Amino acid sequence: MSPTGPDAVRLARTSDVDDIARVQVRSWRASYATVLPPEIVEGFDEADIALEWGRALLRPGPDRLLVATDGSGAVVGAASVGPSQDPDVVADPGSAPGEIGVLVVEPEAWRRGHGSRLLAACVDLLLQAGHVEAVIWVPLADEPRRAFLQSAGWGPDGAYRDLQVGDDATMREVRLATVIADPPEEAAPQDS
Repeated sequence: MSPTGPDAVRLARTSDVDDIARVQVRSWRASYATVLPPEIVEGFDEADIALEWGRALLRPGPDRLLVATDGSGAVVGAASVGPSQDPDVVADPGSAPGEIGVLVVEPEAWRRGHGSRLLAACVDLLLQAGHVEAVIWVPLADEPRRAFLQSAGWGPDGAYRDLQVGDDATMREVRLATVIADPPEEAAPQDS
């Protein structure tokens, strides 16, 4: 196939959900093969994931789903963003950071700039929504993903969580954070 245009990032459409699910499953299987038990990794179901993305796209709200495309227009990556729902920040939703929920790239397309383009587009959307900080949860054992994000200026903020995966396994995730904008200046008190 000859390319039809440059690599790009755009908002996802409902017609993309099968491609997004395929990319997500392939990315997770490649990334988590040594992190999760084999039965969990092999149990990722594209049809179920596509159905959930389709529902998410049809539900109004602040969350957004992006896709990265290659020169032929094929979906090679996906990312989701929205306000963080972490318990330690929900108490003050006005200052809650934005969160990148999913950031995946087709394994055959790794190291071609798609992840960086998706990350930049996520930050742009979070800035447009008024967020000053952004967070993302990353499996502690996923060193390549953590290294990628840390090279882009993200760092651990001290939060972690243990997720139950399967009957007998847990996966520890660490939260990485970054400042994406200057905080708004507080108005000076007016003299009466």
